[in-house]
Amino acid sequence: MEHITISNIKIDVVRKDIKNIHLAVYPPTGRVRIAAPLKVNEDAIRLFAVAKLSWIKRNQRKFEGQQRISQREYKQRESHYFQGRRYLLNITETEGVPKVILKSKKYIELFVRPETSVEKRHEIMTEWYRVQLKKEIPVIIEKWEDILKVKVSDWQVKQMKTKWGSCNIEKKKIWVNLELAKKPEHCLEYIIVHEMVHLLERHHNERFFLLHGCIFTNLETIKSGIE
Repeated sequence: MEHITISNIKIDVVRKDIKNIHLAVYPPTGRVRIAAPLKVNEDAIRLFAVAKLSWIKRNQRKFEGQQRISQREYKQRESHYFQGRRYLLNITETEGVPKVILKSKKYIELFVRPETSVEKRHEIMTEWYRVQLKKEIPVIIEKWEDILKVKVSDWQVKQMKTKWGSCNIEKKKIWVNLELAKKPEHCLEYIIVHEMVHLLERHHNERFFLLHGCIFTNLETIKSGIE
């Protein structure tokens, strides 16, 4: 794989037997990738990237905006994200069992007992995110097991500081970052498929990126867009 840098943006370049240049910005970090025909030289690729620079930055900002969210205080009308959408937190005090309800396209309703601490509110919201994510993951895995002809033996959700996902190849087990519950659904699918490709190729080598590239070049739904 080649790399070029345009305006301080690192771009991965993959040469393929295709007719046209394809550009994509991948979730959840905004990684940029160009798939270029074998005979196209580097200067032509650079010119293409420069021409698309505003489009690249616009799509990267979509992911960066969520990454810069400050520490949550779980107070009334605070912004929270779920599946890439912004919601306002509506807190209702109750003596009943604490719970979270997605009330509409605008509000997340948090039911808590009076005097509930910020830490406890965080715990309740975190568990709700975990439950929602666990509903989505098996559907995606089952879909891609058929496509990739691999089998995931187990999967888990956990909070990770430096990775969006990881894979134990020997045990065929996948871990998914809890924070993906807040990202667009195609980000979750992208990460899961990325880890599943490791069941075909352990290392981030040329074979891995060729497999990875073939999958994602032909799957429109898990890209932020192609022009």
